[in-house]
Amino acid sequence: QVQLVESGGGLVQPGGSLRLSCAASGFPFSSYAMSWYRQAPGKERELVAAITTTGSTTNYADSVKGRFTISRDNAKNTVYLQMDSLKPEDAAVYYCNARHPAIGRRYWGQGTQVTVSS
Repeated sequence: QVQLVESGGGLVQPGGSLRLSCAASGFPFSSYAMSWYRQAPGKERELVAAITTTGSTTNYADSVKGRFTISRDNAKNTVYLQMDSLKPEDAAVYYCNARHPAIGRRYWGQGTQVTVSS
């Protein structure tokens, strides 16, 4: 059974930090590119950050470049999103996504809420 379980969301003040984790199981994690998406109320889901299977290449939305860092630990089947200098506009539900680069198969987590407010 495929599972992507996000954790680490919560309430943080502007300028603060959070670290999201996504624990994967039920599929060959190291063969999948991993991404974090987010969706704010009334807005479409958007790509925040992505990392290749080996972690050698990362990509970020312009809105988070220099503030967020995606990483993965293939030994622990986990992908992380370190979020620093958080802004109110970063508030959203954050979703973990796994995508097989060759066959395009995708899996989604259930999401974790991030609230940025004073």
